[in-house]
Amino acid sequence: MATKFSSSLRHLLRPSPFFASLRPTRRRPEWRFFTPVAGPSENSPRKEEVVVVGAGIAGLATALSLHRIGVRSVVLEQGDSLRTGGISLSLAKNGWRALDVIGVGDELRSQFLQIQGLVMRSEDGRELRSFSFEEEAPGQELRAVERRVLVETLASRLPPNTISFSSRLKSIERQGSEGTLLELDDGSRVLAKIVIACDGVHSPVAKWMGFSEPKYVGHCVFRGLGLYPDGRSFKPKVNYLYGRGMRAGFVPMSSTKVYWFICFNSPSPGPRTSDPYALKKEAFDLVRGWPQELLDVMQKTPEDFVHKTPLADRWLWPGFSPRSWANGVVVIGDAWHPMTPNLGQGACCALEDAVVLVSKLRGVIGGRSKLIDQALREYAQERWARVFPLTIRANLVGSLSQWENPVFCSFRNNILIPRLASLGPLTKHTNFECEPLEPAGSA
Repeated sequence: MATKFSSSLRHLLRPSPFFASLRPTRRRPEWRFFTPVAGPSENSPRKEEVVVVGAGIAGLATALSLHRIGVRSVVLEQGDSLRTGGISLSLAKNGWRALDVIGVGDELRSQFLQIQGLVMRSEDGRELRSFSFEEEAPGQELRAVERRVLVETLASRLPPNTISFSSRLKSIERQGSEGTLLELDDGSRVLAKIVIACDGVHSPVAKWMGFSEPKYVGHCVFRGLGLYPDGRSFKPKVNYLYGRGMRAGFVPMSSTKVYWFICFNSPSPGPRTSDPYALKKEAFDLVRGWPQELLDVMQKTPEDFVHKTPLADRWLWPGFSPRSWANGVVVIGDAWHPMTPNLGQGACCALEDAVVLVSKLRGVIGGRSKLIDQALREYAQERWARVFPLTIRANLVGSLSQWENPVFCSFRNNILIPRLASLGPLTKHTNFECEPLEPAGSA
């Protein structure tokens, strides 16, 4: 076990290869009610109070949270439309609590099944352990949510012209007390009092602030979405399967969609493959001989609904990592703390970030820079204590789950999971409370 732990640390501390997001090939919807904001005059930049960089989950949740407290923001999105790529993400009760505060929780709940438990099996189908949330983690709320639906729902609640598409950030420069100057690829410039960077794992703003690239952790993951247009009844449970150096799982999202994944060890991310047929075949080759339930879901998956992604994270070591805020600029979500999906907390923490940051800024936006920086400092301190332990824990859970040594795998399958695993402690991190978002001065 010590050897594996040391190996995991070496993976984390060595420089990371290029970590690219895979985009779906299906056509994305056109959001005609969002139009780019007109550029500034040639001699002066456009002035904005709050600029959000990136229209992903964190960026849209932040903009919507600001809207709920009566603050206008502009979201700069480098793409020409919403980034609806990705397959599915897990939202536990902390993510739903944040969505309730933002105001879209119930709309999303109506579209996705609530998961009632967890079944863990070996690759030959033998059941190792099963859990019931109601019995062992009362109050837990877990649903697998289609990323496209989440992004579109958040975007649909924003005022028109909030998102400025085709607005790729070219450079960023501090302008003293006036704010931060953002120059875009098209030559336009924006002078912002507050910049909230939500621009993903390869964030240019995070790089400008001194953060290094996230580090590859030694695993890649296939993700897919099985489609059942005529409907099929699945038990509302997460199904995990454990092998040597590999694990897989599937979970129903609705009566017509089932999400699945395969996580496997790889010394490097390998070449990027865009051929959807080759991706699906590679995924099938990994799990031939595994339980038929998994293979059936994969068979029901269109080729362009299969993605392959290398996993990476960033550990925010105290005293060594750069500050997440500086003079009116702050990074949140994956731009600050990318983590592996082993706890299902990446999107949940991004949503938490949005509501906590906006609650700290409530009442100081439009005020003195010192008050704004104090709010950003308080946000960073509070969130660091939350996300740093989760990042480490997610990484270690992944390392334990990806054991290759047959002795270690036997211990995991016959002792660790059946006799020692407990659901309650494994879900304590989903406890999260935050106050409602209301305009400053409201009762």
